Amino acid sequence: MSGGEHHQESFWTKYVFSQDHKWIGIQYGVTALFFMLLGFVLMIVMRYQHVHSGTISPDTYNSFGAMHGTIMVFLGIVPVIVGAYGNYLVPLQVGAPDMAFPKLNMASYWTYFLGGVTMLYGFTLPGGAANSGWTSYPPLADIATTGQTVWLIGMIFLITSSLLGSVNIIVTIVQLRAPGLTWMRLPFFVWAQLVTSFLLLLAFPPLEVAGIFQLMDRVAGTSFFLPTGLVVGGEMMSNSGGGSPLLWQHLFWFLAHPEVYVLILPAMGIIAEVISTNIRKPLWGYSLMVKSVIFLGFMSFLVWAHHMFLTGMGQGMSNFFAITTMIISVPSVILLTCFILSLYGGSIRYNTPMLFALSFIPMFGIGGLTGLPLGLPLSDIPLHDTYYVIGHFHYVVAPGTIFAIFSGIYFWFPKITGKPLNEILGKVHFIFSFIFMNLFFMPMFFQGLAGMSRRLADGGQSYAHTQNVIQYNDFMMYASWGLAIAQLPFIINIVMTLLKKTDKNPDPNPWECTTLEWVAAPSPPIGHGNFEEVPNVYRGAYDYSVPDAKKDYLPQNEKD
Repeated sequence: MSGGEHHQESFWTKYVFSQDHKWIGIQYGVTALFFMLLGFVLMIVMRYQHVHSGTISPDTYNSFGAMHGTIMVFLGIVPVIVGAYGNYLVPLQVGAPDMAFPKLNMASYWTYFLGGVTMLYGFTLPGGAANSGWTSYPPLADIATTGQTVWLIGMIFLITSSLLGSVNIIVTIVQLRAPGLTWMRLPFFVWAQLVTSFLLLLAFPPLEVAGIFQLMDRVAGTSFFLPTGLVVGGEMMSNSGGGSPLLWQHLFWFLAHPEVYVLILPAMGIIAEVISTNIRKPLWGYSLMVKSVIFLGFMSFLVWAHHMFLTGMGQGMSNFFAITTMIISVPSVILLTCFILSLYGGSIRYNTPMLFALSFIPMFGIGGLTGLPLGLPLSDIPLHDTYYVIGHFHYVVAPGTIFAIFSGIYFWFPKITGKPLNEILGKVHFIFSFIFMNLFFMPMFFQGLAGMSRRLADGGQSYAHTQNVIQYNDFMMYASWGLAIAQLPFIINIVMTLLKKTDKNPDPNPWECTTLEWVAAPSPPIGHGNFEEVPNVYRGAYDYSVPDAKKDYLPQNEKD
């Protein structure tokens, strides 16, 4: 399919209401990075509040905490890792001219954008934005300020967007693969996006229903999550009766634990592409990795209640979810082990995307291992709702998933723009981000082990048992500032590279990769159709260092 077969587009249809998967992916990426910047600013203010108590009110602090978590997870990382990377790369890697449903794709982005704007609108309302945590637990969330209502409306939009996008990715992978691209020839990134899309498709509907129910509790006088006899301000609530706050927790965590793998599986897909390219050898255990990611996706639906050990569930149920939590750690360990074994004997190129990819392995390892005590009732009970949980989660998401996002940006930027990013600035960005990420999040484990609770507006200053670890608040505040400054080389690098003139004939494959987006499409890919002609696939995704070959890699579209 060639670009000449399509009619001329206006500015609005080409750049605003585009149906081109590549531009929609860029829209997702830019919008999500803006939201992540906002979430980062909220975090900076919260860290300052912990040291200088009284900077903001406790109610404002609660709003900032709730919106920080919501923005970073639902408005930031998921739209980047699935919406941006999935949209841009999946059709290119499977040899498709576009997503299966381009109009649905456009609707997915604008539904996401509308949901994000709706949530942020809460900051302008009396009482501020949502203040019941990013988990929105009732009954507190049912009686919170108006900001909670717009939060719920925004969440319904976001879930709808994810459902539209996940259906599109699944159908594209199943139906639009290039001739010869069998399942076991797919890049691991595509497998990760496929499993992730199934997670979104199956886990999000229960939360969307729950969000509608909670919205009805707030505006229509229902009582889905309001228990009998609920007293607020000395008066019994008129619509309270027969509801269950625990029902919300079950419905929320049925999504929210698979959500962790929605964050991490695409990240592992990115890491797989970067590592295989920069070690110049096939991934160790590709088939095992595919089976592990499928098994991990299945098991992610059977572990949600380890977030609820303190709700009083019976011993039998606690044991069941503890066992499933230990089981789900096995495929994660297998995937990390495959990455590590892949490195053995490789001719490693230590470029910027590879540095971020290599750091992902120990950082995610720390995040995963520190999560094991939270999966066992005996150790979870004293650690629950402490800063230990915050440290564990942030090691998975921040130096874990976000490092993978940075790795992918440095890796695919030449494909998207035809311009490589500056390596010196990239390495400066990596070094200082790595240092300050660890300086910021590691002390959280020490505070958590000392029993410091999360969501304290004064940072624990009013509690006697936290006094021995409260000095870490100052340390983490300065580390957060350092982390913010560490992002300046990245921003400068992006701006400088975009302003630089593009070579007339940019190298379409500067990393010497094997997958279709590099070997069958120009840089950047053509506007519509991606490829001048439909590629044919003759081999797997990672044929590097093939004996007796003329070069050290064999593209997927090259015959023997």
